[in-house]
Amino acid sequence: MSSDGKCIIISAPSGAGKTSIVRCLLEQELGLAFSVSATNRKPRVNEESGTDYHFLSTQEFEKRIKQEAFVEWEEVYEGQYYGTLRSEVERIWADGKTVIFDVDVVGGLNLKKFFKDKALAVFVQAPDLTALETRLRSRRTESEEQLAIRLAKAGNEMKSAPEFDVILVNNELSEACHTAQELVTEFLKK
Repeated sequence: MSSDGKCIIISAPSGAGKTSIVRCLLEQELGLAFSVSATNRKPRVNEESGTDYHFLSTQEFEKRIKQEAFVEWEEVYEGQYYGTLRSEVERIWADGKTVIFDVDVVGGLNLKKFFKDKALAVFVQAPDLTALETRLRSRRTESEEQLAIRLAKAGNEMKSAPEFDVILVNNELSEACHTAQELVTEFLKK
């Protein structure tokens, strides 16, 4: 894998606003390109394969694990895999762009470990767990059971925040986007 590219890793518990911040950053002229993650879960309404995720069957995902086709992967929820394909990173670097990742906390730490100082790892944090629950409920994409699982996971993930380069508290989205843009701009100058 080419070693001259840089990466921006945006990680957070589900519902903290990482995807919104990634979208904000992609709208700026920073030379970023989105790394589309792979998953074996079923697409949600309005999700497209190759745009939102590379939707793979469980069998295909496991085959690619054996082929070492992933920079990182994990079983996020029981039977539900997510990962970053090496081919995605190589494609973006070949285009002369900086890779931006929208990943969960474990994925973010794994990417940081892999890319070391070529990556800026940002932990996006909701002001508190109550705000996080409100955001998750407003999405209306999970059952009560799934919500409880995500909230429990979020509590654990917040303990990993200090392992990231920067903790970005997302109180107000436009402010968080502005701060993220400043962080990325500064990192890319190095």
